[in-house]
Amino acid sequence: MTLNRRAFIGTGAAAAAVLSAPHVRAASDGKPRVIVIGGGAGGATAARYIAKDSNTEIDVTLIEPTRMYYTCFFSNLYIGGFREISSLGHSYGALAKQGVNVVHDWAVGVDRAARTVTLAGGAVLPYDRLVLSPGIDFVDGAVPGWDVSAQNKMPHAYKAGSQSELLKAQVEAMPEGGTFCMVAPPNPYRCPPGPYERVSMVAHRLKEINPTAKILVADPKPKFSKEGLFREAWDTHYAGMVEWLGPDFGGDKVSVNADDMTVDIDGEVVHVDVCNVIPAQKAGRICELAGVNEGNWAPVDGHTMQSRVDENVHVLGDSSNQGDMPKSGFSANSQAKVCAMAVRGALTGSKVFPAKFSNTCWSLLGSENGVKVGATYEAMDDKIAEVEGFISAVGEDAAMRKATYEESLGWYEGITSDIFG
Repeated sequence: MTLNRRAFIGTGAAAAAVLSAPHVRAASDGKPRVIVIGGGAGGATAARYIAKDSNTEIDVTLIEPTRMYYTCFFSNLYIGGFREISSLGHSYGALAKQGVNVVHDWAVGVDRAARTVTLAGGAVLPYDRLVLSPGIDFVDGAVPGWDVSAQNKMPHAYKAGSQSELLKAQVEAMPEGGTFCMVAPPNPYRCPPGPYERVSMVAHRLKEINPTAKILVADPKPKFSKEGLFREAWDTHYAGMVEWLGPDFGGDKVSVNADDMTVDIDGEVVHVDVCNVIPAQKAGRICELAGVNEGNWAPVDGHTMQSRVDENVHVLGDSSNQGDMPKSGFSANSQAKVCAMAVRGALTGSKVFPAKFSNTCWSLLGSENGVKVGATYEAMDDKIAEVEGFISAVGEDAAMRKATYEESLGWYEGITSDIFG
């Protein structure tokens, strides 16, 4: 492999960390070693399937700083009052019992030349294959006036857990007739329908406890996922509550002031009671440190989810630039299984089948009122390409919407079991 400038920078940063830390090598009994960074839908699935399907022939280590993972998918239902936060939390005990070495630490460097990962605790772990699935980080300066230091006043709630709890508490503490503002993100970002499902869930909750409150959405995009379905719901169930401002009305020219709780939309300053800022996004920082990004995302080969920068590195889920699949938990889980098969094939010689992918994104609009969009995909040489898609229809009857919602509940139970064991 040619060591280009990006590779040199990534390697050099990690090498400096190695020199200042003890060099610890995990025992693997001569087995090939796989390190997975990130314990969400992509990383936990990949770790579990590589360990399970290799029948202990591969030594698998999962690096994840948190001991309890809260799914971003379904977190809007918590904000809407349809779930408890505890129902979104998942531990790693089952993965450990299934042979995955789970290490709760931060990965702070990758030396791709030496094939090692450096942890914040000082350990340096060797790998034969590295799987990166760190989710998203935020683009600095994407919303003028906002950075992570303002996230307690203006939460993003796009990494679930305490941020979700904070945003829900703020919504429920709004004064009568107050204003909730969402600053929506530009494409591409995690969960394309997510911001608009959140608007629906906030509207549902406010309708129950504060029906004269208003919701303002400042959006840099001229259109958004499932737009017809969301607009129908806002007009039908939350009439007069939701005002959406696209770029034609200054939605792409927004700055915020967390101290004053104001939002400036194309020169018009609005005082708000809750401000949910969802900034522009990029691959999790470890991808940048590893030097596998091109721009904000990490390009991959859809046949194997291998990085196009380094064949010994695979990138999954939200961080990858793979083609047509949306950034979602379902997509990450689907990509992880393709990755696991490719890794096993490379390290043990097991058979590798052609890559196929699928995704469905459900959204809740109100009580037992669910809609969905999805597609199947195949790997092409230049990208993962959509083969056939589907979407719920505007005007569906209540029975169909109830059935779609119940389908989503079954999916959540199934996929979280598939991810976390």
